[in-house]
Amino acid sequence: MATYKVQVATGNLLLAGTYSSVSITLVGARGESPKHRLDHLGRDFVPGAVDEYEVPCEHDLGPILLIWLHKEPYLFFPEDSWFCSFVTVKSPGGETFHFPSYQWLEGYCTLTLREGAAKTVADDVGNPLLSEHRKEELKTRQENFGWKEYAPGFPRCIDAESTADLDSNSKYLVTKTAVFGLRVAKSELELRLKGFTNIKDSWDNLDDLRKIFWFNKTPVTEYVSEHWMDDDFFGYQYLNGVNPVILQKCPEIPANFPVTQEMVAGCLGKGVTLQEELEKGNIFLADYKILEDIPTHKLNDKPQYLAAPLCLLHLNPKGQMIPLAIQISQTPGPENPIFLPTDRKWDWILAKIWVRSSNFHVHEVVTHLLEAHFHCEVYSMATVRQLPMCHPVYKLLIPHTRYTFHINTLARTDLLQPGGVFDTATATGRDGMLKLVAKGVQASSYTSLCLPDDLKARGVNSLPNYYYRDDGMKIWNAIETLVSGIVGLYYKSEEAVKNDPELQAWIHEIFTEAFLGKKSSGVPSTLETKAELIKFLTMVIFCSSARHAAVNSGQFDFAAWMPNTPATMTQPPPKVKGKASLRSILDTLPEVNSTCSLLKLLSIVSYEPGDLRPLGYYPEDHFTEEAPKSLIAAFQGRLAEISKEIEERNQKLSLVYNYLNPAEVQNSVSI
Repeated sequence: MATYKVQVATGNLLLAGTYSSVSITLVGARGESPKHRLDHLGRDFVPGAVDEYEVPCEHDLGPILLIWLHKEPYLFFPEDSWFCSFVTVKSPGGETFHFPSYQWLEGYCTLTLREGAAKTVADDVGNPLLSEHRKEELKTRQENFGWKEYAPGFPRCIDAESTADLDSNSKYLVTKTAVFGLRVAKSELELRLKGFTNIKDSWDNLDDLRKIFWFNKTPVTEYVSEHWMDDDFFGYQYLNGVNPVILQKCPEIPANFPVTQEMVAGCLGKGVTLQEELEKGNIFLADYKILEDIPTHKLNDKPQYLAAPLCLLHLNPKGQMIPLAIQISQTPGPENPIFLPTDRKWDWILAKIWVRSSNFHVHEVVTHLLEAHFHCEVYSMATVRQLPMCHPVYKLLIPHTRYTFHINTLARTDLLQPGGVFDTATATGRDGMLKLVAKGVQASSYTSLCLPDDLKARGVNSLPNYYYRDDGMKIWNAIETLVSGIVGLYYKSEEAVKNDPELQAWIHEIFTEAFLGKKSSGVPSTLETKAELIKFLTMVIFCSSARHAAVNSGQFDFAAWMPNTPATMTQPPPKVKGKASLRSILDTLPEVNSTCSLLKLLSIVSYEPGDLRPLGYYPEDHFTEEAPKSLIAAFQGRLAEISKEIEERNQKLSLVYNYLNPAEVQNSVSI
């Protein structure tokens, strides 16, 4: 008779325990045990408990390969769910086998868990039991996680009509849902009590804007409200605002943006020419051409307006990025003047507001929704559909998929639906937003998603005071070091990468479903080398964590003062100079109710509603071997160093940049 000692851990989560009957079957290399009920006097499987049992068997089963957990009815107790964290099995000879789970068992079912060592397909050659198990696991996952098209030209997404259709492993925890709901209710109540919700008029004065979410003000919102008209702050936002990925070096003035030396001489300084600054690499461009031909709609029964401006900026001797010239649409001409800092005050401010409004749309729809939320959802879908739990890439990526299906499904059923915030607060409305996402998909590229390549392509590697670049590159390099170590452990040659059918199915699904099979994107459809795999995995983790944090967490900070980030304009672009005034600008900015509709959303989604898992914090041990655990520990140590470096740097800044502090960056796109 052989006796196995079994430990079963229940997650320390609200409602994680179960009243069901739980039994176990051990499957070893030399046979399987009888089904054995796990039961002690008193209640088993309470939240946070690690219960220990003895499982008898007539003979030694050899190495334990699989276990079956059977969750079945017990007495009169109703059907429930159980969160099983892990199971360990200690053999009669003293060898311990680890079985990571970290998932909910819903209702009555049997869950098969494989011993936790990471294995590729090649590692299972010659073991029909394990080879068949990986195939069956993926077959079940592909049945449970199906694709659908939300709108033409979009990346495909999970087939769920609402969050209720998601399985428990994809949903917010009860506590997170409660906090999220309370925050929504608080924001709605505050606006109703202040009487803003139904006001369809323009703002009477700028001071009234301070009354929106007064209790939510932060040092950044206060700084923005005081400096939003300053040229140096306008330029600063291209480096460290919510869309720090659009500015590019301008080696020559575009033909459709006829800025001359005479126009900018007064801004460049005595003895400095535009051509010299172009040659020195000190001239930069923000081009919003992607917004051309995007339709607009009506708010409060009034037409709304959107532009596709060009903005030229100068890196001055003080290291400041200063706007030099703005053309509000792409086609030059007498009715599309080039606005300059030397123009009348309100003319120049109005031109900058038009740029900031266009920046809102490119940021929210392309940089944020498409390149963070929608792309990362495809990375998550491909991971759960094409990689079994034992695959090293699955173990590496699964922490970076947490809650992505939930928040994106919630966005599609609320934010993006007819009557959602795009219809109540933005110039494009839902229809224009859909077209802009589709244009973004056609324009998206692998280069823009890989931070080192993106910085080089845009020519911004050497810009001073570019904290997004500085902090982002530290995090990119830390992720790359971790990924390189993991890949090196499990892929000993280029052929091992090339000949892994699960890995190839994973990358091909991402290429097909996120980038719609578009070769011009530069995204690989196959992986031929370890270097290619390392780069792609680094991109996935970086975009799912740090890049999303950089473009998400500052939304309310920079938009709470609405003139800095208007989501719509209620008057057409000016055709002549000399007519703008504070009153005309107030009449052009979003009206009261549409302003509040947007800021209500941003006050909710800019901050994590509890249950924070910062980058590198992996409370679930998907890797069970010591080698990958050591790599993860080193990664966590480097992230702690980066946090310290950022905090020390921030102490010297009048406006801190903390959006890429690893202690504040979520592991995944979860809000």
